[in-house]
Amino acid sequence: QVQLVESGGGLVQPGGSLRLACAASGSILSLNVMGWYRQPPGKEREWIATITSGGTTNYADSVKGRFTISRDNGKITVYLQMNSLKPEDTAVYYCSLSWGSRTYWGQGTQVTVSS
Repeated sequence: QVQLVESGGGLVQPGGSLRLACAASGSILSLNVMGWYRQPPGKEREWIATITSGGTTNYADSVKGRFTISRDNGKITVYLQMNSLKPEDTAVYYCSLSWGSRTYWGQGTQVTVSS
């Protein structure tokens, strides 16, 4: 059984920063991809960023230059540092863990950007 637990969401003013974390546990293949997605209110879930176990990263254009994804392989934890936050970044943020045909999801954490 694989579990992902997110933390770090909350309310922040425009221009502020937040750091999300997602810790994985269970029987996990060492070669995997961890990522972050988000679902804004009334919209579909969208991909934000991914990082391989080797450290290769990819970002959606909407967050490139503002968000940074990183991971600690020893702790099987992925992080998302979010800077220069905008109201349109408001969403429920989900982490993911994938290998082969398997994908696991966290429960989601709310991020609200508002003054």
